[in-house]
Parts: sequence; C-alpha cells; structure tokens
Amino acid sequence: MPALDDIPDAQELAARVDALPGVAELRAALGGTPAYLVGGALRDVLRGASGADVDVDIAVEGDAIALARRAGELVRAHERFGTATVAIDGARIDLARTRRERYPAPGALPVVEPADIVADLARRDFTVNAMAFPLAGDRRLIDPHGGARDLRAGVLRVLHSGSLRDDPTRALRAARYAARLGMRLDPETERLVRAADLSTVSADRVDAELRLIAAEESAVGALELLADWGLAGVDPKAPGRARAALAVLELEGWAELDHRVEVVLAAALRDPDATAAAERLAAARPARPSEATALARGRDPVELVLARAAGAEWLDRYVREWRDVRLEISGADLLAAGVPQGPAIGRGLAAALAAKLDEGVRGREAELAVALRAAGA
Repeated sequence: MPALDDIPDAQELAARVDALPGVAELRAALGGTPAYLVGGALRDVLRGASGADVDVDIAVEGDAIALARRAGELVRAHERFGTATVAIDGARIDLARTRRERYPAPGALPVVEPADIVADLARRDFTVNAMAFPLAGDRRLIDPHGGARDLRAGVLRVLHSGSLRDDPTRALRAARYAARLGMRLDPETERLVRAADLSTVSADRVDAELRLIAAEESAVGALELLADWGLAGVDPKAPGRARAALAVLELEGWAELDHRVEVVLAAALRDPDATAAAERLAAARPARPSEATALARGRDPVELVLARAAGAEWLDRYVREWRDVRLEISGADLLAAGVPQGPAIGRGLAAALAAKLDEGVRGREAELAVALRAAGA
C-alpha cells in the first residue's frame, strides 16, 4: 500500500467508498438510516486500499440487523449487541449499532448504550481508527480527533489519557498497527503504552490480541516493539526466534506444515512443551531414514518447525521425502499369511517400513517377505 501523501477530497473519497464490494447495495437499502464506513476500513481506504483488501465495517445509527436483512443475506446477528454480518454478492460486511462505552473498572469489559456516530468514534482506540464517512447525505469525512492529520504524518495516537487504563489490550494493538502501517507512536501514547497494566485483563483477551499479531505479515516487527516496551512476556530474543521459525516455513516442503500463528507464538513466547520437544528433536542425530521417521512421525507440526529452526536439518528430508512413505501391505495381509494377532503384527510392519525407507524395498511381495521374517512367521 503506498505511503499517504494527502487525504482525498470528499468526492474522491465517496467514489472509493462506493466502489467497495457490497456498499452500493447497502446504500440502496438504507431507507433513511444513517450509516458510515468506519474504523480500520476507512483508514485503509484513505491509504489507498480497495476491493477485497478492505474488510468493510459499517456503523449504523439505528437498527443494524434490520439494515443487514434489507441489504443481503443475513449471516449472523447478535440482538444483544446490535451487530450483524451480511453477505452481499460474495462479500461479507460487518454492521454494528453506534454506541458509547463506559468502563466500570480498569480492564473491565465496557458497559454500552446506543449513541450517535460522534460518541461512537470517541470510544475507539486510536485517532486513525476514529473517523467515519457517511454512505448517504452530507458525504464529508467525520474526523473529530484529528485522525486524518495523524494518518498523513504516520503517527499513532490514543484518543485520551485514560484509553489504556480502560483497555490495556490497546497497547498490544498499538504494536500490531505500528508494525503493519509503518507508524510511530506519539510520545504521550508511547508513555501510556509502556505503562499499560495487562494484569487487569483476562489471559484470554491478551492471547486473542497476540494471536492477531502472530497472523500478521509484520509479526516480527510487532514483537520487536512489545519486547522494547516490556509487554506480554515478550523478551528481547523473541523476535529472532519468531523470525527463524518463519524462515523454516519458506523452505521447500515445509509449507504444508504452515501453522503460522501457533509457530510464531510458540517461538516468541517459548511454549514450554513445544520448546522442550523441539530441543530433543534438534539434539537427535538419526543415522538412517527409518530412525528419523520414527522420531518425527506423529509430532505436532509446531514442534517440527521449532526443531528445524534450532538446527535439525535432517528434518528437511523427512518433510520432503520420508514423511509420505507408506507400505503397500497392512496388518490384514500378515493375518492372512498366518501371523497371529498381537505384537508380531506391529513388529513386522515396522520392519517392512524400515526396509522400504533404508534399503529401497519395493512392492507388496518384497514388503510382505520382510514383514513375515520380522514377525517370526
């Protein structure tokens, strides 16, 4: 996405918004209900994004669910929260009733009530996400907090000094947005971010934000910021570990094991179980393909990626060659040949697989001969 040189005028911005998937149908279904493109969707449109690159997010001063039903196929609705998702010509659009929020305690979930668009924008996290553009009527940018100015300057700024006290997970979002958008925090926002107390929010909420970071192309950059700020248990070596793990997913044969989010989180936060298993694999020195396969087969993909990042180069051949080797025979063939049910079956099949991997044994008859000898038949 190109750098932002200037904010488009109202006419150009209206054209960009109206060209987004599903917006024309939404506008036709408004029936006088005020509705606005808001948040990250508008921010990205201002930066030049278009089409499927924009996750359309609509704020509605009225019944968002009713508008969704008029505009297209209702995918889901939450009456309690006044939100809906609608499918229009293959595009999915999120709609929500405009609201204001009140936080009864630091880190607590907010108490919400219906409000107008200006109050709705005031509850948001950063100025660049606190703008709106009407789908109808007076079609001019609504920007009460200077978001366009900050977007043009590449500055990430909270709306008020209590923002991160109300919701400390905004500090994690700051890392995600700053890394993705190439923005810097203004000094006051950085001070507030460094002082954020994540202990006032649930571990699930922190984990959800970290998973969003891990899914980003700019995840390593976000982790660097979190390490610098001393947040969420991200230590100074976490970005390097995540970078090394992600590099493994780029190697030939490893793409099928792409569990990006889990890999980034396990590497960055040093998941104890995955890390211990990976270290054991990295320390192994299998002498034959069958030994390598016995060590690696059935392992969690995250463990394999972390082990390769830690130096287990023998895993390259496992994922490219040995992982998919299968016998042509089965236990039923050994039973039919007179091998009794029991450990001998497993012993015979294991020997046949080892012979196939290590010695190049091929064909049902050859495999069966090896298996029967090993089974003692």
